[in-house]
Amino acid sequence: MNNKNKMDYIEIKGMKFHSYIGHYDEEKEIGNKFNVDLKLVTNSKKAAKTDNLNYGLDYVTVYSVVKQEMNKKCNLVENVTERIVAHLFQNFSKIEALEIKVTKLSPKIGGMVDEVSIIKNIERSEYEK
Repeated sequence: MNNKNKMDYIEIKGMKFHSYIGHYDEEKEIGNKFNVDLKLVTNSKKAAKTDNLNYGLDYVTVYSVVKQEMNKKCNLVENVTERIVAHLFQNFSKIEALEIKVTKLSPKIGGMVDEVSIIKNIERSEYEK
């Protein structure tokens, strides 16, 4: 994220979901708990000066996008992560770059593991290639 010195971050941490994301039948039937963290790079200077949401990034709507994608069944955490990234870049032109972390809690991998996460850092210019 090269723009980090010029831009501001909006962080949305600890979004919690019960989702049916996983390869195994048990995960598809019972589901699992997930956390999603976002760091969105945007320029909030005009929003700060005007105190007007029209110039800012509406994180209520951002949350709705994440929730919508987390409610779709799929096999891989990588898939839902990529769908969230695509949806955010397509619908929020104010997002210049983002970092997303999608965490599956207590994954069923044959041992005691607290969590497995997919973390993706991407700038809009990389996404649009």
